[in-house]
Amino acid sequence: QVQLVESGGGLVQAGGSLRLSCAASGTSFSINPMAWYRQAPGKQRELVARCTAGGGTNYLDSVKGRFTISRDNAKNTLDLQMNSLKSEDTAVYYCNLKRLWDGTDYWGQGTQVTVSS
Repeated sequence: QVQLVESGGGLVQAGGSLRLSCAASGTSFSINPMAWYRQAPGKQRELVARCTAGGGTNYLDSVKGRFTISRDNAKNTLDLQMNSLKSEDTAVYYCNLKRLWDGTDYWGQGTQVTVSS
């Protein structure tokens, strides 16, 4: 059974930084694309950053230059370093794994990030 457990959310002032981490188990981590999504109140869930198995990355335009996604295939972890946070980054952040062989999406429980202005 695939399990994703996020950590690292919290309350931070605008301009501050947070680092989110996702620990994965139950599947071959290194071959699967991983991503971070977020969902703000009253809004749809949106893709924040994606990291392919080979390490390629892409980002939501509004976080480019501020957020960095990275993965450690030896530790089965996915991180999101968030700098220069803005109030509009406030949301619940979710770790996502898309299982390569059948396309099934797996989600963590979510971690709250609140940025105060």
